[in-house]
Amino acid sequence: MSEEDEAAAITSYITAQEVKCVLHWYESWSGPQRERFLRDLVLKATPGKLCALLDGLQALGVSDRAPSIFECQLRLWTQWFESWSEDERNGFLNRLEQADAGFVARFYQEVAATSCQP
Repeated sequence: MSEEDEAAAITSYITAQEVKCVLHWYESWSGPQRERFLRDLVLKATPGKLCALLDGLQALGVSDRAPSIFECQLRLWTQWFESWSEDERNGFLNRLEQADAGFVARFYQEVAATSCQP
């Protein structure tokens, strides 16, 4: 996808800035944090899948401690992602694939694995 196509897919300036921000965070996340982000991304891509919902509920834990910076980033990511159009979400995945093709390949594998589950 060319930069012009990506720009068309990510239509608003605000969304483009949000995408840049998430990609910047992604670069600094550790392996376990990226795994958590992968689970969250799969959950968002497969709404209504029982296994994905159960994984999401497990991640919700209640704690007496303040959220970490990473947890705050995931909350912002969720708010932003929910406001993006489908084209903007696809544009985000294309940008993420440019940054880490292996991660996005794993994402597609995880999504495909949910297709045979209720």
